[in-house]
Order: sequence, then structure tokens, then C-alpha cells
Amino acid sequence: MDYSPKRIVCLTEEPTETLYLLGEEARIVGISGFTVRPKRARKEKPKVSTFLEAKIDDILALQPDLVIGFSDIQASIAKALIEKGITVWINNHRSVQGILEMIVQLGALVGKRERAMDLVQKMENNIRQIKQNTAGWETRPRVYFEEWFDPLIFGIQWVSEIIAIAGGIDIFKDRQASLAKGRIIEDDEEVIQRNPDIILVSWCGKMFKKEKMLLRKSWDGIPAIKTDTIHEIKSEIILQPGPAALLEGIPLIHQIIKDWKVEYGK
Repeated sequence: MDYSPKRIVCLTEEPTETLYLLGEEARIVGISGFTVRPKRARKEKPKVSTFLEAKIDDILALQPDLVIGFSDIQASIAKALIEKGITVWINNHRSVQGILEMIVQLGALVGKRERAMDLVQKMENNIRQIKQNTAGWETRPRVYFEEWFDPLIFGIQWVSEIIAIAGGIDIFKDRQASLAKGRIIEDDEEVIQRNPDIILVSWCGKMFKKEKMLLRKSWDGIPAIKTDTIHEIKSEIILQPGPAALLEGIPLIHQIIKDWKVEYGK
């Protein structure tokens, strides 16, 4: 007998993407309105939430036997659903290891642990290969990842770890914090002093406007600005703690860093 959940609502994108990769999309009955991966999910599944808010009555109408969310920021949504008798699973991972664990745990929940392990093994093999490729590098670029522009916010832990895996040095590795308010850059001068060779930008769902960055006071002396080594990365690839960050984010950033090394490194 199958005891796994059969009607799942996903309040964020990463469990939706994971279930599709596992071939278990039929179990999904509702998704986040911010979901873009895979594209077909937006056409196939009703949208019942944003990141901060959810249509509780719409979710209840779908009769889910499991709702999956992410982080303490969705605690109020989880509480409202639990009070209505709904089973809720809230993930709170912030690391590459946490992403891998989430995939395996979700796979186990839907009876696809072996398939999930195969997917994780593929990701781990890719990470191992890239680490081997960069092991002998004498120089590694300093990388600034900008998650927001007003105020300036640098990248979260899994982004910092991905930069390191890809062969770079996150200039704000020493200041990691789970919530965005802990990653605010109070003074632009701090970025200038840390002197990044590469700037990666993902403005949390908002289109990057390079001219805004180029107009910042005294940023014209930063190596990345001088060489125009500024790259926008789509939010759905890098800012979701799920498969896309590892399957697409790591190789994309690795290629950016390799291109920098060919042009400016040793």
C-alpha cells in the first residue's frame, strides 16, 4: 500500500522543481505564483501563494495531505494551515548540503528515494569534477554577489558556497547570515575595499539595471567595473535553494570564472 502524500501543495519553487525531476508532478495540486521552473508547472497547476502570503481557503479547497514551504518567513502560513488540520513540512536549509538533503528527503516522502539519490549523485559528481578542475588554480577571482540594490544585500550561504565550488572567493564569506537583514551592506565603501574581480547580480526577481550600479560613487575603481566583468544571473537559477542552483548555477558561475581566468588570471 502507498502511504506517501498524494495531494501536495508547494509554497515555493524548489519542491515543485524537485517533484517534476523525480517524475512525481501528478502529486502536486497547487504551487507558488513565483514558480517558473519547470515552465509547464505554471500551466498545469493552480497558483495559491506568494512567498509571504497564501490563499488559505484555496489551499484547503485542494484538500492537500501535505503542504511544503521554506523558512521561518513562511511560519505564519504554516501556522494557519496547521490550525486547519493540514500537515505542513517547512524546510529551513541555507547550504548546498541542505539542498541535497532536501531532495533526498522529499524523494523518500513520495516513495522515490532511490531516484532522488541518483539525482543527488549526479549533482555531487558534477561538484567533485569542478573542484578537481580548480584544485590547481594559483589565482582565484574575488567575487561580489549582489542580491538586492536598495539597500545593498550580498548573497546567501548557498550562493557563497557555489562561488567557492566554481573556483571563486566570495568577498563576503566572513559575514554570512540566514536572513537578508543580516546581509545588508551599510556602506558602499565596504564593497570598494573588498575589491571584487567579478560582480554577479541577481536582484531577487527584478531586472538588473547596470547603469544604476555604474553610477555608484567611486565604484569605477573596482576591478570588475573597470573590466566590465558584471554578469546577471536569473533569480530562478541561483536564489532558490533547490536543484537549479546546483544543476545550472554552479556550471554557469564556473564558466564565468574560467572566462575571467583566461582573460585576466594566471
